[in-house]
Amino acid sequence: MASYSPKRMRFHDESSVSHNSASSITCAESSLTTDMAIMVQTKKIMDGVNTKIQTIKNIDQPMTTLKSYIVEVISKMDQIDKDNRRKATIGIFGQSGHGKSSLINAILGEEDLLPPGSLGACTAVVTQVEANLDDSNYTAEIELYSKEEWDKMLQVLFRVLSDDSEDRDDEMFESAKEKITAVYGEDADKKKIEELKKDKKFAEISNFLSDSEKIISKRERSDFANEVACFIQYSVASPGGWYWPLVKSVKIKIPNCDELLKHIVLLDLPGIGDCNKTREDLWKSKLRECSSVWIVSDINRAITDKDPWGILKHCIQDLGPGGECKNISFICTKTDDINPGAYMRGSRLTKDEIGNKDQTAVCILHRNKTTKESIKKKIESLNPGTKKLMEKISTEVFTVSSKAFFKQNSNLEPTETEIPKLQEVLKSINRRINQEMARGYVSDAKGVLSLIQIFSPNTNEEMVETKAKVHDKLANNLKNALTELDRQFEKMYEDLDMCLSEGVQNSVRLCVATAQKELIAPDNIDNRGFHKTLKALCKNKGHYWSKNWCMILDLNECLATHMQESIYEEFNQIFPVNGKTEKSLQKHLDNVSIIQSDNTYCRSSMLYHIQNFIKTRENKLKVLLGRKVINRKKDIYSSIATTIQEKMGTGYERAAKIKGKDTLKKMQNILSGTIKSLKDDMFNDAKTEFLEKFNKLKLEIKNDFESEMKRSMEPFHLHTGKTTLLDVSREIEEIELVAK
Repeated sequence: MASYSPKRMRFHDESSVSHNSASSITCAESSLTTDMAIMVQTKKIMDGVNTKIQTIKNIDQPMTTLKSYIVEVISKMDQIDKDNRRKATIGIFGQSGHGKSSLINAILGEEDLLPPGSLGACTAVVTQVEANLDDSNYTAEIELYSKEEWDKMLQVLFRVLSDDSEDRDDEMFESAKEKITAVYGEDADKKKIEELKKDKKFAEISNFLSDSEKIISKRERSDFANEVACFIQYSVASPGGWYWPLVKSVKIKIPNCDELLKHIVLLDLPGIGDCNKTREDLWKSKLRECSSVWIVSDINRAITDKDPWGILKHCIQDLGPGGECKNISFICTKTDDINPGAYMRGSRLTKDEIGNKDQTAVCILHRNKTTKESIKKKIESLNPGTKKLMEKISTEVFTVSSKAFFKQNSNLEPTETEIPKLQEVLKSINRRINQEMARGYVSDAKGVLSLIQIFSPNTNEEMVETKAKVHDKLANNLKNALTELDRQFEKMYEDLDMCLSEGVQNSVRLCVATAQKELIAPDNIDNRGFHKTLKALCKNKGHYWSKNWCMILDLNECLATHMQESIYEEFNQIFPVNGKTEKSLQKHLDNVSIIQSDNTYCRSSMLYHIQNFIKTRENKLKVLLGRKVINRKKDIYSSIATTIQEKMGTGYERAAKIKGKDTLKKMQNILSGTIKSLKDDMFNDAKTEFLEKFNKLKLEIKNDFESEMKRSMEPFHLHTGKTTLLDVSREIEEIELVAK
């Protein structure tokens, strides 16, 4: 029986206690890569240095301050994995039933871990899968809505159910019905909300929501799957007791998969189709975090279905210029689901071409090859706007069979299922991040040792004589570096300003016609039902997409198109998704330094160590600033559509209230009229907001660089010449050997 404690629930069994710590460490160390082994050895060296530093006594106050500074720096090095390294995020799209859960099970080698349909079945619940690095249990961390939040959502859901007008959004109606019956049971949707509140089940749910987070932790995979099912699944045949409508997000942690997921999060991003803004905001923010995207589709429908291509068209702005996505993979599943005879007839594959080979295997591999070719051709034939946005993003196509991968006597070899290919993709990402972490950790260690060595006995006299000169030179270099940064930012600002001005002019001139043609009154839409879709769009502040991706509309993005087009080239030069350009902000950050190389450093041991310490602090700072640049650029880019949404708000509200005769025409007139009346100010405001956010980024980067470099220069004020620290020349040599 599951047990729990107040505030932070933890479902567990007594058997979930972790293994003996000594055996766990031995097991962990035996599986370390070379890069992780380097980190472990370096950490041992630094732990020894830290112990020696902390035991130093009888030093003057300035050196005591220096000692504290060094201890602090070493302690922060140990937090690199948690604090300074955000995991790579792979976003996974795909309808329920297309094999997402089976795909993840196969990649992790965990058959039946996630039941079919569990990913994507819960409308709009963001689910992530990552490695459990703490113990050997299968764990789920489930974030729930508060009782107050759920009460507000119930009010909205019952309002949707009470709408019996012709303008009712049927998809929202079905979604509301599904949620209420999932939680409260059959026929709960037919009650009034006042009646439901008197029901015993309502009180149980209210009590259930008294804890904001629930944690399930199990040693056995089957026990875990059974326990977590009610939070990530739903059965129409058995309503009641399914809690996914109460869930904000689910984090599933899998043990013993460090090689695949140590530095990676697999993130399920289902279609929204939801009237909940909290879920929608979470969905958007998570989408922009994705460095890779997998679009999963049944191979029988991968080409003809609108879903994968609708996903691509809708999300490409947030993945590319507005995000950090470097790769999109189309993954066709269920390749072993084939009728060889029917396939041979349909593809005109002859028996002579098959020969003595396994007929089913030949048909599967033939279809895999032709499907890959067809998808690549379709990518090439995408509309110019989408294709342009994908120029900086690499694409791959995989054809996989999860069932065949687990099957003992399959028609396919394991490699032919292509599951090993996807496993290698994850391993490669992990190896790259391991290498980056190891290099960063070793660099930090060298920097700290150089700082200590500056104050060692054999550099003491030299330090006293030159410390003022060194500090003054570094301070002057910092001033020059900040001036150069400011100059580069000003140039980027001017270029963006010019592009945005052109975008404002184009938007004012073309926005009404573009909006009407593309969205408000398109020629290819059936007007008999379009008024419901347009009303749903207005209720949702300008955007609408169904949970199965069959229709995706966003008036805010449509109105932002001309401004986004005007800045596309310049923005991608300044904030490239892949690599660096001559104009890229990251390149300018990499070039700026308060160390100016000259022959002096070759002649002086002390100055060499000063240079090394400052350089490592700069490099560490630039990594953090690089992450800030990526995060801020998403906010900067999306500000155009966000400003438009805010300005259009009153128009959306007015249009959403229209009822009765000629509803569609009246809504169309309101939207078109709102755009006409706002266009001059709206696009200028979007430009102003964009540039203000860019300027704010400049100030943050300059302030961060200045404050951190000044802090890195502080130790050179602390030396009095009376006392010294350790001689760590031996430790420096040891780390040099470790890193070779």
